[in-house]
Amino acid sequence: MNNELLYQLALTLTPNIGDVHSKALINIYGNVSDIFKAPLHQLEKIEGIGRIRAKSIKSFADFSVCENEIRFLEKEKITPVFMTDEIYPQRLLHCYDSPPLLFFKGNAHLNARKIVSIVGTRSNSEYGRQMCEKLVEELSRQNVTVVSGLAFGIDTIAHKSAVKNNLPTIAVLAHGLDRIYPSQNKYLAKEMQEYGGLLTDFRSGTSPDKQNFPRRNRIVAGICDALIVVESNRRGGSLITAEIAGSYHKDVFAVPGRASDIKSEGCNYLIKNNKATMITSADDILQEMNWSPKPPASKKQQQQLYIEFSQSEKILLNILQESSPAEVDELYRRSGLSSGVVAEALLMLEMQGVVQSLPGKKYQVS
Repeated sequence: MNNELLYQLALTLTPNIGDVHSKALINIYGNVSDIFKAPLHQLEKIEGIGRIRAKSIKSFADFSVCENEIRFLEKEKITPVFMTDEIYPQRLLHCYDSPPLLFFKGNAHLNARKIVSIVGTRSNSEYGRQMCEKLVEELSRQNVTVVSGLAFGIDTIAHKSAVKNNLPTIAVLAHGLDRIYPSQNKYLAKEMQEYGGLLTDFRSGTSPDKQNFPRRNRIVAGICDALIVVESNRRGGSLITAEIAGSYHKDVFAVPGRASDIKSEGCNYLIKNNKATMITSADDILQEMNWSPKPPASKKQQQQLYIEFSQSEKILLNILQESSPAEVDELYRRSGLSSGVVAEALLMLEMQGVVQSLPGKKYQVS
């Protein structure tokens, strides 16, 4: 049995230890097993932990629950994904409250180059259905991975449209992977796993209770490059997800509707209050995200191959050529350079036309 996984599960079950506390501890100790082996006096001195949380860690004894969960994961061929794993969604790492442990069943790439989350009302109109299908079909030309929540309405339409257009699609669930909710989507969930998958931070036995959906929504908002609200009432989970995405500095888009249409009130509100960019087609998204196909390299661009780069510029350029676009924080982390050196090098690369800045403090090779 995987000893480190046992402790990773234990950390998620420890009372008084939330996602933010877990990440702080992991950043200090690295291996979770070392957290549980650390002395009480050492744990309680950590900022944000204190004596009560330190005692919760030292007194944790429900390892049999963790062992049962590991057996379930092995039986159902579910992949546990910890925040230090290479396959963990790197976009989530930039969200302060991201879950340290996820459970994934499927074949999708959780760090695909282009990921879009689509959310909306459970009781969509015909207009909402048509717009959602149209957007997904148009996005299929760019091989975008589609994320949603598998709920009735817009979520289901987004997943079905992705499957129809041979796009990877991931459902983020508000319950454990021992069930599918709503049950009517069992076949769709199974169909999605071939090229997409099912993702959750809830262990088996967890029901789709009301309080779980906001937690689910933070993953939907954090795992993507852009969030699209297709159709939504003024109050609802979709607007909460859009607000979360905005707090994560994600690009938020909304499909407008008639002023008299209740199902479009939420989208119109987001657009009116500059919380979302209005879109009527996927081209709007592609232009805003700078995902539109680029013309062949000009003579001037070809001449850039002969530019003499500094050592720091070469380091950043190599990173961007491997994974572009990349956020500034990722460039700091992977390059090992100071913030000042990175800022100066990026400016020089921009001036030379080699690197281009994008919304959300991202950069990509021109």
